[in-house]
Amino acid sequence: MREDIIQTKLDKLEQLKAAGESIYPEVSKRSMKNAKALEQFDELQGQTIFLVGRVKSLRSMGKIAFAHIEDESGKIQIFLKKDEMDEARYQLFVSAVEMGDFVQIEGTLFLTKQSERTLQVKEWVMLGKSMRPIPTEFYGLKDEEELLRRRYLDLLMNPETRDLFRKKNIFWQTIRQFLTKEGFLEVQTPVLEHVPGGADAEPFKTHHNALDQDFYMRISLELSLKRLLVGGYERVFEIGRLFRNEGIDREHLQEYDDVEFYCAYADLATGIDMTQRLIKEIVLNVRGNYESEYEGEKISWDGDFPQVDYFTEFKKETGIDLSDDVSVDELKKKAEELGIKYEPSYGKGRMIDTIYKKTVRQRLIQPCFLVGHPIDISPLSKIDPTNPKKVLRAQLVAGRSELTNSFAELNDPIDQRRRFEDQMKLREAGDAEAQMLDEDFVQALEYGMPPAFGLGMSERVFSFLMGRSIRETVIFPPMKERA
Repeated sequence: MREDIIQTKLDKLEQLKAAGESIYPEVSKRSMKNAKALEQFDELQGQTIFLVGRVKSLRSMGKIAFAHIEDESGKIQIFLKKDEMDEARYQLFVSAVEMGDFVQIEGTLFLTKQSERTLQVKEWVMLGKSMRPIPTEFYGLKDEEELLRRRYLDLLMNPETRDLFRKKNIFWQTIRQFLTKEGFLEVQTPVLEHVPGGADAEPFKTHHNALDQDFYMRISLELSLKRLLVGGYERVFEIGRLFRNEGIDREHLQEYDDVEFYCAYADLATGIDMTQRLIKEIVLNVRGNYESEYEGEKISWDGDFPQVDYFTEFKKETGIDLSDDVSVDELKKKAEELGIKYEPSYGKGRMIDTIYKKTVRQRLIQPCFLVGHPIDISPLSKIDPTNPKKVLRAQLVAGRSELTNSFAELNDPIDQRRRFEDQMKLREAGDAEAQMLDEDFVQALEYGMPPAFGLGMSERVFSFLMGRSIRETVIFPPMKERA
C-alpha cells in the first residue's frame, strides 16, 4: 500500500483530534436501523432521528455535500448543507471524513428532487476512523484467494456474501428446530479424545499440558453420542466442529461443522423417512423452493428419493459381484483396468470405496438413497440379516456427492470388537485413515445399547445447495500462510 495514502489518513485523524472529536467513542445514539427509517419514511418526516453506518460514498460541492451510510440493514443517503448546520462541523465533515469511516448522523428525513429518501444532517459524530482505504465494488479485490483470506473485505464489498451466511444460519437453525420438534435432546461432547473414532479419517494430534497426555481432535461425533444411548437417552443430537487431517478440494476441509443424531428403537426405514423430511425442510427454507444447481446439474428435491442398491450398481459398472469372495488383488486389477489410482496399502474396503467413487457415484445425479453397502467399508453398522456381506446403511447422494451417512447402528459388542481389530490390522499395514480400537466404547456397548438409527451430515450439504465449494461457504476457511 502506498505510504502517502496512509499518511493522508493519519493527517485527517490528527485534524479530527485537533477539533476535539472523540475518534472511537463507546456510545452511539442510534434510534433505528437504516432500513426502518426508509420503510417508515412518511411517518418519520419532521422527527429528529439518529442513524449510524459506514460511509460508502461521499461527494462535496462547495456549500452542500451528499454521502451514503450503510449499516447491516442497508444504505441511506445523507445530505449536508453548510447554511443549515454549524459551519465548522460542516467543514470538518467534508475535509476529514472519508469512505470507510463509521459515523452517527442526527437529522430529519426529506425527499430530494430526484425522489430519493434522504436524511438531512443537523449534527454528526465520528464512531470509528478507517485507517486503510476500503476496496470498491468495481476496483477492489477480485482475487478469490485474497477474498477468502480477508473475508471481512469480501463481506464488506459483496452483499451476496453476507446473504450467503444468513442462509447458512437458516440451514443450521432448520436442523436444530426439526430435531428439537422430533423430541431430540441437544448435547455437547468433547473435542479432545484419547481415541478418535466414528469415521475413516486421519486425525490431528495435540498435547494436553495439564494432563501431560496426547489427545486427538475428534473426527466424528458418533461414539460419544452412542455412549449416551447406553446411558439411557433415546434421542440425542449434536452440532459441532470436526477436524480431519485430509486434503482440500471442493467438498473437503480440515475443519468443518457437522450434525449427528441418534434415535433409539428406530430402524433404517424409519431413519430414511426422517432424513428425507429433514432434507426437504432444509432445501425449502434455504432455497425457497425444491430446486438447486450444482456443477451445471439441475437438482430436483421434489417427490420421494428412490433407493439404489450398492451391490447391483457396483456390478453394473465393474462386472464384480460383491456377494462373491472378491480379493483385494481382483479389486486392484479392476482399478488398473479402469484407470483408477489407489495406494498400495489399501485393503479390501478402501479399494471397493475407491472404485465406487469413480464409477457408481459418477452416475448418481438426482437425489437418491444408496443402500446395502458392503460390510468391508462399514465398521459401525449392523449386518443385513438377508446378506451377511451387506450392512444396513443408507447414504443420500446427489450431483455425484455424498450428502448424508446413516446406519442401523451396530450394538453387538463382540462383533464391534472384531471389526475394530480388523481396522487396526489395516492401520498396521499403512492405512492412516483406518479406525482405531476404542476399548472404552466397546466396554460401553457391553453394558447394552438399544437398537438405533443414526445419521451424520456436514455443512457440505449447504455448500451443495448453494452450488459452491465448501471453502467458499465457510466464513474464515483455513488458508496457507503467505510466503
